[in-house]
Amino acid sequence: QVRLAENGGGSVQPGGSLTLSCAASLGPYSRCQMAWFRQAPGKEREGVAIIDRDGKTTYSDSVKGRFTISRDSISAESTLSLQMNSLNTEDTGMYYCGVARRYFACAVLDLRDPASVAHWGQGTQVTVAS
Repeated sequence: QVRLAENGGGSVQPGGSLTLSCAASLGPYSRCQMAWFRQAPGKEREGVAIIDRDGKTTYSDSVKGRFTISRDSISAESTLSLQMNSLNTEDTGMYYCGVARRYFACAVLDLRDPASVAHWGQGTQVTVAS
């Protein structure tokens, strides 16, 4: 059974930093890609960053150079993190961690397609305001 639990959200002023964590119990999904998505009020969920089992990362243009995704291991129990710097008001939203779908092998995550995620955490709120 897959379990994902985010924490670390909060309120911060523009220009500030936050680090989000996602405690992951992944079972057979342990070697699949993981990602952070976010959803602002009234907007669709959007991809923020992806990390694969080799540590290769992909970022959306809106966060590239400001956010860093990392994962401590590819074991069944691991922690996914998102270091967020130079935050601005457009970064406000609920942040979710997720893991890719898996059939006979892991599928590929797509930052443009939330449906590429098999399992989600409950989310953690990030608010950037002065």
